[in-house]
Amino acid sequence: MRKLLLDTHIWVWHVNASEHLPEGIRRLIVSGEAARWISPITLWEVILLGQRGRLDLQPDPFRWVSEALDGFRCSEAPLTHEVAIESRKIPLAHQDPADRFIAATALVYGFELVTCDRRLEGIPGLRIVNR
Repeated sequence: MRKLLLDTHIWVWHVNASEHLPEGIRRLIVSGEAARWISPITLWEVILLGQRGRLDLQPDPFRWVSEALDGFRCSEAPLTHEVAIESRKIPLAHQDPADRFIAATALVYGFELVTCDRRLEGIPGLRIVNR
């Protein structure tokens, strides 16, 4: 079975039934053909974006995340020492900690990273699903 790690924007788009989510990705997520995983960093990033007003999360970011987790069955990818170390080895032009931790999680656990973030393309060994 495939193991998919959902990038933050993919998880939010799926939960919100956003038009931004590519149809092929939506079908893959709901198909049951792959195990769905998210990183704790995704929750941290969503709450942060909600607190900063970059995402409208009602009634508040904490409740939105809790309700989203209740409505979307997935597994939690452990944040380990190995993931933390790998996050600093990744050759990225930017220093976004969420991107680094999510990419490192995919690498350490052998997940396919579901993302539309082109900045993550080209990381050696990282398998990306973007359609």
